[in-house]
Amino acid sequence: MKLSDFKGAVVTGSSRGIGAVTAQLLAEQGIGVVVNYRAKAPRANKIVAAIQDKGGQAVAVGADLTTVEGPQALVDAAIENFGSLDVVVLNASGGMETSMGENYALRLNRDAQVAMLQAALPKMSAGGRVVFVTSHQAHFINDVSTMDAYDAVAKSKRAGEDALRELIPQLTEKNISFVVVSGDMIEGTITATLLNRMEPGAIEARREQAGKLYSVEEFGAEVAKMVFAEVETGHTELVGGAEDFLKNAGK
Repeated sequence: MKLSDFKGAVVTGSSRGIGAVTAQLLAEQGIGVVVNYRAKAPRANKIVAAIQDKGGQAVAVGADLTTVEGPQALVDAAIENFGSLDVVVLNASGGMETSMGENYALRLNRDAQVAMLQAALPKMSAGGRVVFVTSHQAHFINDVSTMDAYDAVAKSKRAGEDALRELIPQLTEKNISFVVVSGDMIEGTITATLLNRMEPGAIEARREQAGKLYSVEEFGAEVAKMVFAEVETGHTELVGGAEDFLKNAGK
């Protein structure tokens, strides 16, 4: 499929942060976007309004991806509003919350990612693309340790990536490609803020190690770019500061 063939997209966790930036950039390319939120409807509606003000198409849909009905609601919204589902950006993640019950990190970062893709697959157009957003700390967790406060989340996100990669043969049968976008700590995200609160100085230390940390806007642009990039299915795009991870992973 060419860019001009893409009509509908689902971007999970897109009422703020990286997901919101990605959704807005896709909409600027003429793609109708389902802006997903879990609880904060006004925030999602604001993103939709910003897209519509620029002449784009978007709809806000509240859906908890850890529920049975959540993923299907997003798929249905794309079909109903835009006529097709061509792009799925798996951006929603979490696990550092203390109020979401036991094993929430695994339920959201692994099980919900798989459920979202399995709900989307029967309806996705041939030639479409799935993008999974992760972090270097998670992508390399099997070889490079991370901060204690992030360890469980990192392992759950890596488990999610592995589970999604196991579905590549099913995607290939429908001519749908799968790409992973991995980034370093991102300035201004809720995860980075929580980590810095739990381990003061964590962001500054990582900035010194990496030389630069991407902003939400910069990383969102990289995610959006990989929706259209001509890369092989299964490709991992490492965005910023991966050299020390690669070096340590090779030991």
